[in-house]
Amino acid sequence: MPVRVTDARRAFSMLFCNLAEVIHVDDPSYAGYDFESWAELSATREQFETDHYEWVRTVRLSLAVPKVIRLLGYDRLPQQGVKLNRRNIFARDRNTCQYCGKRFATSELSLDHVTPRSQGGRASWENLVCCCVSCNARKGGRTPAQARMTLYRKPSQPRRNPVISLRLGSDKYASWRAFLDNAYWSVELK
Repeated sequence: MPVRVTDARRAFSMLFCNLAEVIHVDDPSYAGYDFESWAELSATREQFETDHYEWVRTVRLSLAVPKVIRLLGYDRLPQQGVKLNRRNIFARDRNTCQYCGKRFATSELSLDHVTPRSQGGRASWENLVCCCVSCNARKGGRTPAQARMTLYRKPSQPRRNPVISLRLGSDKYASWRAFLDNAYWSVELK
């Protein structure tokens, strides 16, 4: 069952301390590697599959960043909430202005409070949207109704991290799909 997305530093730390193993997905089979065997395999893969992995290079060796690791044991699942931050809001809205419906580069977007803070609006998933600079200036400190603007899509809190959904579209993260599909069907419903 997928537990969480972690960064390369934490993954290598868990591998080195024998708390996890690398799972390499080779359809339809899986193979597990400890730190030493993954380091050996990385040396071989660096010659033939450089573009398939991100790499961490040290003075003595180059290691392929594993895409999937399996914990060898754990005592509880972490909290599954999605953090409210700028990156996740941009990913949820797919860099699309929620007033004009056009896609923009991240540098050309800002966040907008649907109900402005001056009118009691808070920072929440249901009140923050991606907005281009011109629509944000046009709306000003008013609600969309007061500014005679309509929302492209009603904002809501995503069930899982929206950045993961963006990464799943990339072939680089295809090995994640099998685990996330399995989690979708086997998760306990409440």
